[in-house]
Amino acid sequence: RWAVQLPLLSMDEALTELRWATEHGACAVFMRGLETHYPLHHPHFFPLYEEAARLNIPIGIHSGIGNAAVSEAFGNDPFRTAKLTVIGAVHAMVMHGIPQRFPNLRIGAIEVAAQWIPHVVRDITLRNRKLGVEPDEELLQANRLYVACQTDDDLPYVIEHAGEDMIMIGSDYGHADNASELLALKGLREKGEMAPGVIDK
Repeated sequence: RWAVQLPLLSMDEALTELRWATEHGACAVFMRGLETHYPLHHPHFFPLYEEAARLNIPIGIHSGIGNAAVSEAFGNDPFRTAKLTVIGAVHAMVMHGIPQRFPNLRIGAIEVAAQWIPHVVRDITLRNRKLGVEPDEELLQANRLYVACQTDDDLPYVIEHAGEDMIMIGSDYGHADNASELLALKGLREKGEMAPGVIDK
């Protein structure tokens, strides 16, 4: 199972590649928090979101910067910004109504941990109230937003704000960094901080 990285500067070519990829086993579209010349809520990406929803393939927003000018602006230390662009993209997509515009689209935030969820949920809730919009009680669920956590996140606290159906975890197989945990689920069980049923999910 693999994620496809599309030629997003040419949407016609990206859609052709997306269809080929889903026919050949792709399980997600790989995007970064900033792609090409546009933020992820820009209409440039609307044809991609529409087709991804039709094909039932999620968008996985991964740590990284897909814009050379922004990457160069941060010089030799783009790492922290590469993580924050994912969080900013998720926030902006919700505030700009992307999940409502594409009601079958699933979105994942990948390899940026999950500790940020309570802040983003609170911030979006406050902003919506100021706009006269009644916020969703289960913000991630209502917007089909899934977040990849790490075992060192305060998961009981995160799940209070995220819901227990919206958190996922992976091994990050092949990486030699703090996110690489081949036995992540075993480690969570041994910590004993969450109910086994939540870990099973």
